[in-house]
Amino acid sequence: MSASLRNMIRFPAAARGTGCVIVGEVAQSHDGSLGLAHSFIDAIADAGADAVKFQTHIAAAESTPGEPWRVKFSKQDASRYDYWKRMEFTETQWTGLRQHADERGLLFLSSPFSLEAVELLRRLDMAVWKIASGEVSNLMLLEAIAKTKRPMVLSSGMSNLQELDAAVALVRGAEVPFGVMQCTSMYPCPPDKVGLGLLETYRARYGCPVGLSDHSGTIYPGLAAATLGCDILEIHVALSREMFGPDVPSSVTTSELRQLVEGIRFIEAMRGGDVDKDAMAEELSTVRALFTKSVVVRRALPAGTVLRLDHLTVKKPGTGIPAANLADLVGRTLRREVAADTLLSVSDLEDAK
Repeated sequence: MSASLRNMIRFPAAARGTGCVIVGEVAQSHDGSLGLAHSFIDAIADAGADAVKFQTHIAAAESTPGEPWRVKFSKQDASRYDYWKRMEFTETQWTGLRQHADERGLLFLSSPFSLEAVELLRRLDMAVWKIASGEVSNLMLLEAIAKTKRPMVLSSGMSNLQELDAAVALVRGAEVPFGVMQCTSMYPCPPDKVGLGLLETYRARYGCPVGLSDHSGTIYPGLAAATLGCDILEIHVALSREMFGPDVPSSVTTSELRQLVEGIRFIEAMRGGDVDKDAMAEELSTVRALFTKSVVVRRALPAGTVLRLDHLTVKKPGTGIPAANLADLVGRTLRREVAADTLLSVSDLEDAK
C-alpha cells in the first residue's frame, strides 16, 4: 500500500523513495518566527524525513475573537485569537517556505483551517492535502479541497467512525485519491490511547493507504507502526525540548527524528527481505566453517582401530566430517594412524562394509 501512496503524491525528485512516507510536523513550534520555520525545514531534511508539514492559520477566517484557550500557555497573547494572528505568514512568506522545502528535497505540506487558507495553499500548488483532525467534519472545507483533485489524507483524531465514513464518502465521491490516519488528539498521547490496532480497521473499512499521526512525544509508536506496514507517519518535531509552545511536549527532537527515520528504514528492510535459508546457509559457508564443529579423535589411535564412541568427540572448526555425523563413524576402521585432536576425514577411514 505504501507504494500506492507514494505514487499518488508528486514528490520533489530528491524525496522520491520507497516505504512509509515520514512527515515532520512543525505545527506552531515556529512560534510565528519565519526564520525559525525555515530552520525547521533544514533540520527535518537533515534528519532524513520525506516531508515537512505546517499549519496555515488565518485568524479572521477560522476563529471568533472569543475562541477559548486549549491550554493557556502564552504570556504575550491576550487571547487565543491573538495567538493565531501571531502565527500567520503572508502568501509571499508561505511561497518562500514552499520553495525552501523543494530545494531540500522535501514534500511541502500545510493543513488549512479555513476556505481562505485552502485558496492560499491552492495557489502554492499543493501536491497533497493533509486534513487536520478538527476539520474532518467540516464538509464545506473538504468539498473545496476535493475540487483541486489532489490527494487528501484525513486525520481521525477527533472523529467517530460515522464522521470518518461521511468524510471518506465525500472524498471518494469526488474521485480523489485518499488515505486515513489514526490519530488521538491528546497532547501528549499516552501509549494506551495511540490506537495502532485501528490501522488495520481503516485499511479494511476504507480500502486505502493508512498511517499514524503521533502525538506521544516518543519514537516508539512510529517504529511500531512501521512493523505493521503503515503508509504514512506524521510526527511533531521540536528543535529541542526547551523550546516554547504547546506542541513541544508532544514532539520528538530532530535528533530523535533522525533515529526514527533510520529505525523505520531498518524495519522496512527487515520486513521486505525474502530470506532463503538454504541459500543463506550457502552464503555463510565460510562463517559456518568457523563456528560449527567436526568429528575429532580424543587421543592418538593406531591404524586398524575400530572406532568406538569413547574415541570420538566434536570440536571446531567445522571443516571436517560434520558433528551431526559422529554416530555414523562408530564401528568404522581407521586406515592410518591419527594423532589426538585430528579432524577426521573420509580418507582416514576404511571403506564401509
